[in-house]
Amino acid sequence: MKILVTGATGFIGNHLIKELLKNKSFEVIATSRNLNKAKKFDWFTKVQYIEYNINSNIPEDLYKFFDKPDKVLHLAWEGLPNYKDLIHIEKNLINHYQFIKNLIEGGLKDITTTGTCLEYGMKNGCLSENTNTNPSNSYAIAKDTLRNFILELNKKFDFNHQWIRLFYMYGEGQSEKSLISLLDKAIENQDKEFNMSGGEQLRDYLHISEVVKNIISIVNQNIYTNQIINCCSGRPISIRNLVEKYLQEKNYQLQLNLGFHPYPTYEPMSFWGNSSKLLKIKGNNQ
Repeated sequence: MKILVTGATGFIGNHLIKELLKNKSFEVIATSRNLNKAKKFDWFTKVQYIEYNINSNIPEDLYKFFDKPDKVLHLAWEGLPNYKDLIHIEKNLINHYQFIKNLIEGGLKDITTTGTCLEYGMKNGCLSENTNTNPSNSYAIAKDTLRNFILELNKKFDFNHQWIRLFYMYGEGQSEKSLISLLDKAIENQDKEFNMSGGEQLRDYLHISEVVKNIISIVNQNIYTNQIINCCSGRPISIRNLVEKYLQEKNYQLQLNLGFHPYPTYEPMSFWGNSSKLLKIKGNNQ
């Protein structure tokens, strides 16, 4: 089975490709904007790599250009982690829609695209896939709109699509600005104090190794076709508790300077995902 992975050199893409290569039935086609960067990854010689920039002029037939994959895992997205940047609406939205539309018009029959839990908007509590969306920042608005565009595209073309709403994740290779990356840097520098928010907000976290396994399970399932699926743990944890547990695992003492940073304005205080769909998919795959 040929699987095209966009955003191959990103945080998720890198880990996902390594996980896909563990299964000999997958023939991985990887794409990203920078060939030289891709060559630095240990999976480079094990995949068919095709350099491509989604923001450039689209070839006449992307499906043929990417060697007619059976499935596409669309992870690519620019401008993160600046969720408020208008680039998401003004540039990414239309470019990524045109990219997907071109693939579908060329003959692609199966695409899985990653969205974000921020599509739900400023809602507290447990968020299930049937919760109405109400995105409140440019990134989430663009993602939610792209999903609706795909639904409209599906009315004209016959293809399977799945929309994965990613919650929070951590692991090797994540953005240097992410919480756990900042903690790792503080430990590496042997800091005595760590500046953070009050830490009372509840979030839903998964290690990247679990995230990519979940994504592959979702790609291979046929229970919830043409639907939204949360990729989450289903278990809320406070940011303070997450930090304290991480420091305990690392066996490092660090004074937490709680309340130094204000709480983010682009997300609610307490929310986590309903994982019932995901659990059913994983149970069916065992």
